[in-house]
Amino acid sequence: MVPVTATPLLALRSVSKRYGAVQALSDVELKIHAGEVVALMGDNGAGKSTLVKVVAGVDPADKGIIEWEGQSVQLSRPRDAQALGIATVYQDLALCDNLDVVGNLFLGRELRRFGILDEVEMERRARDLLSTTVSIQIPNMRARVASLSGGERQTVAISRSLLSEPKLLLLDEPTAALSVRQTAQVLDLVEQLRDRGLGVLLVSHNMGDIKAVADRIAVLRLGRNNGLFDVGTTLQEQIISSITGATGDAVTPRAPDLGKAEL
Repeated sequence: MVPVTATPLLALRSVSKRYGAVQALSDVELKIHAGEVVALMGDNGAGKSTLVKVVAGVDPADKGIIEWEGQSVQLSRPRDAQALGIATVYQDLALCDNLDVVGNLFLGRELRRFGILDEVEMERRARDLLSTTVSIQIPNMRARVASLSGGERQTVAISRSLLSEPKLLLLDEPTAALSVRQTAQVLDLVEQLRDRGLGVLLVSHNMGDIKAVADRIAVLRLGRNNGLFDVGTTLQEQIISSITGATGDAVTPRAPDLGKAEL
C-alpha cells in the first residue's frame, strides 16, 4: 500500500465542471499515487466520464486546483496531460480496425528511415513492448485489429498508450463486454503496470474486477464525492451503499487529511 505521506502523482482539489444547466462535477477531490490502482465507481450520470475527461485535458475544469507531483498545473487540452505523463484509454479504444497491430501501436508516431516507414523497426519495438513491458504475446503482429479478440484489442490499446512511457494511466471500463478469460488478461496487465510503479485510475462498474486489482475505491454520486474506501478492509455492502446513496452505518468515514471526503 502507498504511504499516506507520499506526494501523489495527481491531486484534484475542489474541481468542478458544468455543461450548461447541468453541474457534472461539484468540488470533487481525488488523489492517485505512483504504484497504486484507484478505482472510480458510481452510478450512471455520477460524473465518472467527466472526471476522466478533465484529467485527460479533453474538457478542462471550470474551477478547482489540479496538482501534478505537488505542483499546480493547467490541463487545457490533451497535449497538456500527455506532456506530464498522463495517458488515457477510452472505452471505445479508438483503434483502426483496418490496420494491423503494429500500425495501430505507432499510428501518428510512425518511425521512418531514409524518408520511408521503417516497418522492421516498428515491428521489433512492438514485439518488445508486448513481450517484455506488458508480458503479452499476440501471435500475428501483422493481423488486422478487426480479427483480434476483445482482450487482445484492449491490450493493444493499453500498449499503445505505454509507448509514451506515462506515469499515470486512465482506464475507462477496460473489461466491459469481455469474456472471463479476456477480463483476467486485462486485470493481470493492470497489476503489472502497478508493479512497475505506474498510477492507475480504473473506471468500472464491476465490483469483482475492482476487488481483484484496486487498492482504493473512490465513489462519485451526482457529481460529488461520496466515499473513499480501502479495498482490503471495506465490506462490499458499504461500497454499494455509497454508490446508491444509502445512509446510515454503511456510509464510509471521511478521510482526515483533507478536512473533507478525499477521493
